[in-house]
Amino acid sequence: MRLVWKLLRRHISLPQLAGFFFANLLGMVIVLLSLQFYRDVKPVFSKEDGFIRPDYLILSKRVSALNAIGLGSSCTFSKREMDELRQQSFTKSVGAFTASQYKVACSLGISGVAQLGTDLFFESVPDGFVDVDLEKWHFDEGDDMVPIILPRTYLAIYNFGFAPSQNLPKISEGIVGMVDMVVEMRGNGRREYIKGKVIGFSTRLNTILVPENFIRWSNARFAPDADTDPSRIILEVSNPADDALVNYIDEKGYEMEDDKLDAGRLTFFLRLVSAIVMLVGLLISVLSFYILMLSIYLLVEKNTEKMRTLLLIGYSPARVALPYRLLTIGMNAVVLLLAVGGLCLLRSFYMKQLTAVFPDIACGSIMPAVLLGIILFLAVSLANAWVIRRRINIIWNNK
Repeated sequence: MRLVWKLLRRHISLPQLAGFFFANLLGMVIVLLSLQFYRDVKPVFSKEDGFIRPDYLILSKRVSALNAIGLGSSCTFSKREMDELRQQSFTKSVGAFTASQYKVACSLGISGVAQLGTDLFFESVPDGFVDVDLEKWHFDEGDDMVPIILPRTYLAIYNFGFAPSQNLPKISEGIVGMVDMVVEMRGNGRREYIKGKVIGFSTRLNTILVPENFIRWSNARFAPDADTDPSRIILEVSNPADDALVNYIDEKGYEMEDDKLDAGRLTFFLRLVSAIVMLVGLLISVLSFYILMLSIYLLVEKNTEKMRTLLLIGYSPARVALPYRLLTIGMNAVVLLLAVGGLCLLRSFYMKQLTAVFPDIACGSIMPAVLLGIILFLAVSLANAWVIRRRINIIWNNK
């Protein structure tokens, strides 16, 4: 083996191999870094309890002065309008907010002693749009307790606005779940009470949520003749930056809550930039692979006579090809190790910046990026081995 290597390593072009090495290293680092950065940053934009959820838009109709005096068009969505929305190319799913059509009052207390009472309202959406654990999210007629989801903003308003001004203690999400809640429902000549329990807080939906089964049951019992057409709908879109979506909303005169569309565009832009960067890295890797193929091909061509002689004196094609395979596999392995090391170094830098802005951001694993690097290493190494063996087989057949 050593004699074969000494004979064949002549004519090796170090500049060509160095060009492949650094180009492949650069491409590999870009590919792995783009994937890892996207995975690390994505929770900030799109996790269920993140500060924005880009794929969901909440739509309502504009309320004019005529609506206020009962002369304007309806502010609710008809079945035809919702069906039209479902048929749009940008729509993935559509859900309706169903509101309670009766009077609701709630008293809060600790150990059975009422401390606070207020009037409120309930709404529901299909379960697929609820962004908390659904394990306890159910209600059947006859149950003595209804689960409730509150907006996370309510807790923030209490803790940082109301509580300090009234010299009240701040409370956590866990403590809210321990508070006794009694819900009073009035309508259709009835007055009934049911226990309530806060099971979670929603970032996506700025309303007091109860299960759909509860809303249907209670509306039928306390407001059987009320109009239940939704005044708000929640829309899951495939591409929040789609011009067709913006044009459709403007054409219909719908309104969106907060800055959800801008948030969606920001997240879509993140995905697009990550994909472009990854494609650039893959392109550099492909070009570096081409450089290596060209270098190996020229090296084999220069050593054609030596290889033919080795084959004639009894060396097998696999043994003649082995030094070139080891050379390419060794270089690819070093590239992979350095790329993973570079990824860890760069990731530690940008994660410090992210954690400074978002202290609760989860530090994900780098294993998906490492796995991608291993896949690229195997793909390039196998392609190199195939090209080398193919060329030596041609020499063997023409000897």
